[in-house]
Amino acid sequence: MAAAIEGLKPELVWKYFAEISCIPRGSKNEAAASKYVLDTAKKLGLQAKADQLGNVVVRKQASANREQVRSIALQGHLDMVCEKNKDTVHDFRKDPIEIIRKGNVLMANGTTLGADNGIAVAASLALMENRSIEHGPLELLFTVDEETGLTGASNLSADFLESRTLLNLDSEEEGALYVGCSGGKDTIGTWKVRSEEAAGSMTALQVRVSGLKGGHSGLDIDKGRGNAIKIMNRALLALDRIGARLAFLDGGNKHNAIPRECEAVVLVPSKRLEDAGKIAGELSATVRAELASVEPDLSVSTTKLNSRKKWKVMRKGEQQKIMKTISALPHGVIRMSADIPGLVETSTNVAVVKTIKDTIRTATSQRSSVASEISDISQSVSFIFELGGATVQHTDAYPGWKPDLDSPILGIAKSAFRALYGKDPEVKAIHAGLECGIIGERVPGMDMVSFGPTLEGVHSPDEKIYIDTVERFWNFLLEILKRVN
Repeated sequence: MAAAIEGLKPELVWKYFAEISCIPRGSKNEAAASKYVLDTAKKLGLQAKADQLGNVVVRKQASANREQVRSIALQGHLDMVCEKNKDTVHDFRKDPIEIIRKGNVLMANGTTLGADNGIAVAASLALMENRSIEHGPLELLFTVDEETGLTGASNLSADFLESRTLLNLDSEEEGALYVGCSGGKDTIGTWKVRSEEAAGSMTALQVRVSGLKGGHSGLDIDKGRGNAIKIMNRALLALDRIGARLAFLDGGNKHNAIPRECEAVVLVPSKRLEDAGKIAGELSATVRAELASVEPDLSVSTTKLNSRKKWKVMRKGEQQKIMKTISALPHGVIRMSADIPGLVETSTNVAVVKTIKDTIRTATSQRSSVASEISDISQSVSFIFELGGATVQHTDAYPGWKPDLDSPILGIAKSAFRALYGKDPEVKAIHAGLECGIIGERVPGMDMVSFGPTLEGVHSPDEKIYIDTVERFWNFLLEILKRVN
């Protein structure tokens, strides 16, 4: 761990990043991370408090001659997405993240890195310790459970913060200032399935879709990457033509990640075993050709399983309803913004499918910067589930963040960037659910802007942070704090 960050600047930021990487902090498992922040604040002699959920705010007095400057809050989330490669042995409940350095990037060894949003946490901790920085009164806000429902921000008390200006440090593109984000909603379909014993003349096959890049279901939805669940469903439909019966289906892990892998167990007539292998191979070649420029490592494979086990399979009619429904579910970009070039306005992601006892559960997520479009696309997905015989439930929708191009803190941030780098930053909106939308709703009158260093591959084991952008992000943050009046 120490070797990976040795010599990196700014030292305090990287020191704290390494320390929090040793603390398990998957969503809904942030108690140790919250305690670490509170303990650090106490050690540094700073005032801090936590709410019942584990959100923490630390207050730091202004530096000399800056006592009359308005209070400003800096915010990031403590939790991280816990994804790993299938062959990686790692327990996110207790194992530290193993950081590795490759030139100008830091990554983790076969898992997500947690720079989303660990870099914001590390920056705030560094601000807590550093006594030489020029700033007004600060509130360092650490929220919980951003990745699986934004519940920390959603339950934030309006009086938890005194500040009415907020810097959100959860963006992933250096040189960009974000002033708007999408809202979202999850739509889940569940089938109750009845099983029967497979015929003795059938052989069990494991079907596996692997090698996909996955990624963030908002930030990467426009990149044309493959969806392992949708590809698996094509395989199952093709195998259905030779009488394959479905016993088990499992793909994806997180509602906000494009699924990278999917597995199924099917029983096929033993005399058609060779045909099943050919079908999988042909589909693998077809889909790889379709996605050649974005998914060069895609694979659809079959493996014969233990013939002694007595498998139960879904009834044929129910199996076909499920496969047809998954086939009909939309995935990807629904609409691009007509106002902001290159911005995805509305999308939907087929995220997770799980076999749980006698049910099949399929989770999807819808995003849009337009509230009415979230309602429309989630309704469409609901109707498809209902037509396919599934029961439907929704998560509570979370709000988007409407851009304000006349924002005072945006003006300060733009002038700070110009002073440092001699050019204007990009002012953008993001197709992801930043906590700014919710904080703005919970704390009326909050003036906000979001920025950060450059990250790629977040929510997947390919997650990386570009080392040189972190120092520039830090300098930019300090320049903003210096200019707040």
